[in-house]
Amino acid sequence: MQYLVFRLYGPMASWGEAAVGGDRPTAQYPGRSAVLGLLAAAMGIKRDEQDRLASLANSVHVAVKQLSSGVLMRDYHTAQVPSQDKKIQHRHRKSELSVHESKLNTVLSSRDYRCDGVWVIAISLAPGHDVDLQLLANALVKPKFTLYLGRKSCPLAAPLMPQLIETDSLKNALDMEFPSLLKSPQEDQSWLHLPRQQHYYWQGDKQQIHPSSNSVVRTLQRWDEPGNRMKWQFSSRDEHQITINKE
Repeated sequence: MQYLVFRLYGPMASWGEAAVGGDRPTAQYPGRSAVLGLLAAAMGIKRDEQDRLASLANSVHVAVKQLSSGVLMRDYHTAQVPSQDKKIQHRHRKSELSVHESKLNTVLSSRDYRCDGVWVIAISLAPGHDVDLQLLANALVKPKFTLYLGRKSCPLAAPLMPQLIETDSLKNALDMEFPSLLKSPQEDQSWLHLPRQQHYYWQGDKQQIHPSSNSVVRTLQRWDEPGNRMKWQFSSRDEHQITINKE
């Protein structure tokens, strides 16, 4: 089977989860919605192009290997927003701030980030797909829109280095070696404090990762299947997870 494999690294990343009130938590690893958003940006698909976004989502399966979840950082965030006025529709930030100072309110929130996390992503094609893995790889090398790790304030800090590989094992695809981020694997280890445990997340066949392993596979419910990105609507899906100790 053919896989498109690439690596994500940045000093900061934010993989949004369900937000309640002013808190904006982050998952430890990129979910399906985050990866689909990154692919869509690389291909130049806009948020309001629902048909193209749905075609992409229906065409690919996403798997993630977490080399390191990084360190949690919480940012205390303030923002000014105008009072609600049904007669005025603000289409950009400049318009919001043009409102008289007396009508501006301060919103308080906390936003979570993962610092120095490293993840490997494997993309495979679903039956009846409408996309080509080589075209996706080309788009990741020369993206149409700027790519970032969950938020615009979280840029990539290393090349994605997308590669197409043929293998009969999803685990082999996710275990593909990438060049060191620094001068050597030893420097990477001392700098990033890479743990001995590696976590794998995937969708589809539960036995796809480790048919001969004694490790326990957990099935999780994730609310990251994109429905309408303009309205921020997402549905649930099943995702499998396994933890394997490095040799």
